[in-house]
Amino acid sequence: MNNSITRNKNIFATQNLVLMALFAAVLCVSAYISIPLPNGSHITALNFVVTLIGLVFALEQSFLISLVWLLLGAVGVPVFIGGQGGIGYLFGQYGGYSFAFVIIAILLPIFCKREYNRISFTIAAIISAVFVDVFGSIWIMIIGGINLKAAFIAGFLPFIVLDTIKAIVAAQIAPVFRRILNNAID
Repeated sequence: MNNSITRNKNIFATQNLVLMALFAAVLCVSAYISIPLPNGSHITALNFVVTLIGLVFALEQSFLISLVWLLLGAVGVPVFIGGQGGIGYLFGQYGGYSFAFVIIAILLPIFCKREYNRISFTIAAIISAVFVDVFGSIWIMIIGGINLKAAFIAGFLPFIVLDTIKAIVAAQIAPVFRRILNNAID
């Protein structure tokens, strides 16, 4: 069994489109599940949801779900962290996290395409959490014109512990979630 909830080989079959739209909506809503931090950033459910999507869906589906979310935000729909949207946000201080989410939505299905293995899925999810926080920190450094240490303090340290926990949880529930979705579309 591969890492996909797709029953129909046609990614554009109605049931697949409905599931992808549903998860794009869940991804949009997850930006609003957040804890604001004193530095102006937020700890959100976005990375949990995008990690789960990457672990549950096939590559094409995962990419399209994250792309729909990114494009909605780019045109101004408030689907980014803190209920923000627009090109200005994407290319602003915290936009790197949004691009990193799309990247892990592509990479996770590539590395986790075989049958579920708790250890390998958990390691892949943790690596994706670290990747998002490192990518976001480097983006903050470049856009903000600050040094690496300051970017690390602003963009990595506040997030990495909870992001790692969310990644571990996503990896543990991925097989159950996939089974529930498969049963729902039968």
